Amino acid sequence: MSISHFARYRTAHAGAPAWGLVDGEVIRQLSAAPYLEHQLTGHTVPLAQATLLAPAEPPKIFAIGRNYKSHLGTRPQPTQPEVFYKPITCLQDPGGPIVLPANSTNVHYEGELVLVIGRALSHASLEEAAAGIFGVTCGNDVSDRFWQNGGEGGAGKDLQWWRAKGADTFGPCGPRLVRGLDYGNLRLTTRVNGEVVQQQTTADLLFDSATIVSYISQNVRLQPGDLIYTGTPGTTKKLAPGDTVDVEIEGIGLLVNPVVAAGL
Repeated sequence: MSISHFARYRTAHAGAPAWGLVDGEVIRQLSAAPYLEHQLTGHTVPLAQATLLAPAEPPKIFAIGRNYKSHLGTRPQPTQPEVFYKPITCLQDPGGPIVLPANSTNVHYEGELVLVIGRALSHASLEEAAAGIFGVTCGNDVSDRFWQNGGEGGAGKDLQWWRAKGADTFGPCGPRLVRGLDYGNLRLTTRVNGEVVQQQTTADLLFDSATIVSYISQNVRLQPGDLIYTGTPGTTKKLAPGDTVDVEIEGIGLLVNPVVAAGL
């Protein structure tokens, strides 16, 4: 399969977002998202004149926890993918700010490979699951560790990760949706203020992409456009206003988001 790059974008002359095929320094507009039935419209826009948006319009967002051994620490290795939901309202565009909620205390970055589903899948085999992945992009599963884990003895921990991983702007995604890569062997690098803080390849995922997709589909029907954040490697640290987080995955590009305090 040849490698194709797609972008969701907006221009100064057209307020409505559009999808396009990135062809060198030009975006060739599509009539719909690339994972849906579509055609080229004949319109083009210089890439430099387009503002790239999150390359996703997902019905649902899933994420996987504890999917790199390097991220487990002293916790036991899971025997099946550990799946949770993120709300679609957490999505943030490339370049858009990660906003630290006023009542948050310990927000961390989590650079991740994100899968984009290309077809409806239910009770999918591994082969069907692999074929059902349309492409991939970069993501950041931003997480407040206090809301997620609580303090000493778990005190203050939320029942679910509804805000720990789902607060507004806690799901940066982009900059492009790429089809045709070897999703199982891509180098992921996260930087904060230019310093490398995470680096590992997706070959080290405990549960690979097809396994994750197949597992979810046994109980929840996947739909075209659904996103799956596949897990983060290594350790993470607290973010502060003024920081800049970069998530780079080879073959996809660089997702850059500044960190700001709420109200600024």
